Amino acid sequence: MTRRVAVLLFDNVEVMDFAGPFEVFGVTGQREGKRLFDVYTVARESKPVLARNNLSINPDYSFRDCPTTDILVVPGGFGTRREKHNPSVLDFVRQHAGQAERVLSVCSGALLLAKAGLLDGLHATTHRGALAELQVDAPTANVLPDVRVVDNGKVVLSAGISAGIDAALYLVAELHGLEQATETATYMEYDWRYHPNAANSAIRMVTASSDDAAPSPGLNVTTL
Repeated sequence: MTRRVAVLLFDNVEVMDFAGPFEVFGVTGQREGKRLFDVYTVARESKPVLARNNLSINPDYSFRDCPTTDILVVPGGFGTRREKHNPSVLDFVRQHAGQAERVLSVCSGALLLAKAGLLDGLHATTHRGALAELQVDAPTANVLPDVRVVDNGKVVLSAGISAGIDAALYLVAELHGLEQATETATYMEYDWRYHPNAANSAIRMVTASSDDAAPSPGLNVTTL
């Protein structure tokens, strides 16, 4: 099964927020001749998007013609402060999150999920500089500081920027096994130490309790 991965783009998106997961999903399985993910970019319109520092990207699709999505990647960046008030962006996120198997937010992309109403009652994280803003935008969410990746089941969130690579590798491990994810990380020469079952893990698995300040049982949270 080849899963379709839609990576949302918008002006002033953080480059590594989208490029990191794009690379992870894009290269996974290629050396074994397997096409596990079909990765593409999508923006509100077909015209070029100017990412942070004016990197120009031509999106593969617009909101009007984006295919059905299995995994929706919502990156962050300074542009989220504008786009979280953009009805067309929020409608797109709601629509494709609704049909997707998994939703992955990176960094302040969590603000878009919050404004789209997708974090109500969930556990969440984001870039350390946006934690307070996320709690305002998602008042019923349990916003967790000092964590790298939070897995609510369908909705997975990462901390800032480079943490999106860890979250994408985590999803690869969840969908295709730890060996496949480790192969991808090795090919990328990325020191992936954040999966709780990895031999060289530098994290611990946090589970636990009914306390409102703690993750619920079965929630996967990786911490530095």
